Amino acid sequence: MGCNYFPVRGLLAALRQVYFTKQKRMLTSYPARLPLRAPTTRPVFQPCSRLHELSAEEAAIYGQLDPLKIPQHVAIIMDGNGRWAGKRALKRFLGHQQGAESVQFVVETASRINLPFITLYAFSLENNLRRPKSEVNFLMKLLRSYLMGNVKRMNDNNVRMEYIGRISELPSEVQDTMQWATESTAKNTGTTLTLALNYGSRSEIVDATRKVISGLIAEAHERGCSLEDLIQVDGLEARLDEHHISGALYTAHMPDPDLVIRTSGEQRISNFLLWQIAYSEIFITDRLWPDFRGIHLLEAIQNYQKRERRFGGLGETFTDEDLDALEPAAEVAEEIVTELSPKQLAEK
Repeated sequence: MGCNYFPVRGLLAALRQVYFTKQKRMLTSYPARLPLRAPTTRPVFQPCSRLHELSAEEAAIYGQLDPLKIPQHVAIIMDGNGRWAGKRALKRFLGHQQGAESVQFVVETASRINLPFITLYAFSLENNLRRPKSEVNFLMKLLRSYLMGNVKRMNDNNVRMEYIGRISELPSEVQDTMQWATESTAKNTGTTLTLALNYGSRSEIVDATRKVISGLIAEAHERGCSLEDLIQVDGLEARLDEHHISGALYTAHMPDPDLVIRTSGEQRISNFLLWQIAYSEIFITDRLWPDFRGIHLLEAIQNYQKRERRFGGLGETFTDEDLDALEPAAEVAEEIVTELSPKQLAEK
């Protein structure tokens, strides 16, 4: 004797509908959730006139720039320390030491021209995993030495110190020094220097996604419902989009880079700020990082200002007259067909 399951299924469906309706009423009446990233207490950027501190050579280049088109954020892939040392038959650690000097020269020039943000790719996640342990240990000691020896110069130049990356995986004594440097410069209102340490962009995107999902799970738990029901109320698109990912990145508090500079002539991004540099201008120089100075930063900005940024559009110089001059698509298609041979047409 067979059983008739249809009434039971109908009852289950009805019960589920009642439950979901109740959950939806509860969720829609709940106060809007807090932003993914709470407002920060960072000081507002306050530009001040320090152009008189530029060298004569730097001032000559700055005089050719448009002050209104200075980038808001410059990111630099510092490359070439090892090659710089190798060309001079020196040990690699001397190249790193010289590279640390370049950092301060470049940052001081950035602060003098009122560049709000400068981010330096100092130590990648891959460096930590793939470089010899002795080199990694030296780089950690060099970082501590740099911070302890330059905080006063940062304060003198009104520079604020910050970091991005998986900082918690660095040695505890390094983290302590980093925290000290951050607190010691926290009240400065000029350029924000951000060091990317133990950083990898793919890892950052993974961490951001985990942060968004963890936030949703916590919210569902607080409201006493399942994650599935929470998402069903507003739809997944409303809960997870570019805005949410951007807000969960390490760099959520700063604008995306306008300009990316890579030294040493290598033409790759090396897993650096992949999400943030979608529309950044890229400037590559053959100069090795230990030889890079403030004047070279200004030269890169000069090159940047000659470019037209389109962000996927047509650009400011493209006018309606240019559109009128374009051939209709149908005519272009017909011309292509007439140029093809009968054999090519048959293959199509």
